[in-house]
Amino acid sequence: MNIAIVGYGRMGKEIEQVALERGHQVILKVDADNFNSVTPIDFKTIDVAIEFSIPQSAFSNINLCLDNNIPVVSGTTGWLDRIEDIIDRCEKENQTFFYASNYSLGVNLFFKLNEQLAKLMYNFPDYNIQLEETHHTKKLDAPSGTAITLAEEIIKNNSRIKSWEKDNNNNVDSIPIKSFRKGLVSGNHKVFYESEFDKIMIEHDAKSRKGFALGAVIAAEFISDKKGYYTMNDLLEI
Repeated sequence: MNIAIVGYGRMGKEIEQVALERGHQVILKVDADNFNSVTPIDFKTIDVAIEFSIPQSAFSNINLCLDNNIPVVSGTTGWLDRIEDIIDRCEKENQTFFYASNYSLGVNLFFKLNEQLAKLMYNFPDYNIQLEETHHTKKLDAPSGTAITLAEEIIKNNSRIKSWEKDNNNNVDSIPIKSFRKGLVSGNHKVFYESEFDKIMIEHDAKSRKGFALGAVIAAEFISDKKGYYTMNDLLEI
């Protein structure tokens, strides 16, 4: 495939390396320096775009690709208040969009483990729920999209919980999410259930960015011949 990378930061460079290892070509790299100078001609030979940028730019970046009829894989978090506009555009214009808050195959299995644990714990209201996420200091959004996904899955499977809140809270029907930004941490997520007597914890710890990059490239391969909106559940068939 001929790939465009939109957002050529550290993650974009990791995606480029993985794409080349898997036999693809990176034809176009778009970032803040050249965004305004990109023309439809630049997209003429592109098969799919992989977008990992910043929350403030994601919506514009994705629309730029769709304007040129390019399927998009996006992993940028912190902009999802507008994702329905993108999904609606895919449906009306027969376009293609793939979104995940986290492209690690392990994290998506972790999501399913979290969902099952939430169902098990519903009948044990004495356990308080808390989430913690830690990332590198350059990650701008907090909580992370992965932590929000974990919280939303718990809420979906436990009718006593109504919402999540950043940091501490005293609401028994809300999940606190604590965010930490330290050094070069690729990503660590923990879900706690704690009672007066014990604590249950599940954890995912990313060793490097390469797992995320691999998942994004596999997602690009997956949608190259498809139309519509897709997620990791479609890719992994879970």
